[in-house]
Amino acid sequence: MREAIHEDALRAMIEQHVVREARVSKLDGERWYVAVRLGGPASRWLPVRSKREAVRTWASLDTLTRWADGMGLRGYVLEL
Repeated sequence: MREAIHEDALRAMIEQHVVREARVSKLDGERWYVAVRLGGPASRWLPVRSKREAVRTWASLDTLTRWADGMGLRGYVLEL
């Protein structure tokens, strides 16, 4: 995953209602990650990154959901 969106930028985009969709998936079958789509249905999914990680991951959906609530995400699609 070459391109990603930093958490700080994502928070600002959520506040401005720029994020169109959010998707939660497993990365390499182990940890969960969030990807967002900023444009229409043909736009690319951008994973969320942190200052330390190229792709921010969570060990459980509970902690990911608390993070999403804190960021202001109103919902996401879960891919099992």
